[in-house]
Amino acid sequence: MRLSSIFSFVGFALLFAATYCPLLRVFHVTSWNIYKLNQPYGLVLLLVAVIGIVVSFLNQAKVMRAAAWLALVLVVLLLVAAIFKVNSTFSFIPFKGIGKFLTNQLKFQWGWYVMFAGPILAVIGAMSSKPKIFIPAATDTADAN
Repeated sequence: MRLSSIFSFVGFALLFAATYCPLLRVFHVTSWNIYKLNQPYGLVLLLVAVIGIVVSFLNQAKVMRAAAWLALVLVVLLLVAAIFKVNSTFSFIPFKGIGKFLTNQLKFQWGWYVMFAGPILAVIGAMSSKPKIFIPAATDTADAN
């Protein structure tokens, strides 16, 4: 296994683990992971992580590169969606002070660091993989000498 494949494997394994890490703390009572935020989206990220792990073992550089970039894009979209969701959750309350207080009770947690570290490592590993170079064999031994 090449070093770039190991980086990609570790990145996809971190993404797999990050789906179970706490991402939001709700009212200092409970923490939500990606499955409580959006279960279908979490399953898609989990599927991308599993595909990335499998192709890193199989040394499929193109598929690994595509899975790494897809994972990074999906995590960035998840963060943007979470920020918009947190900021608009209590916008229906007519009293702005109460809405702002309730919005401040929703806190982002340490799982986002793991969530971003995985795809970034996977992209680094996928982009550092060298393409296979084909060297044709000489057809005549006299040409080789």
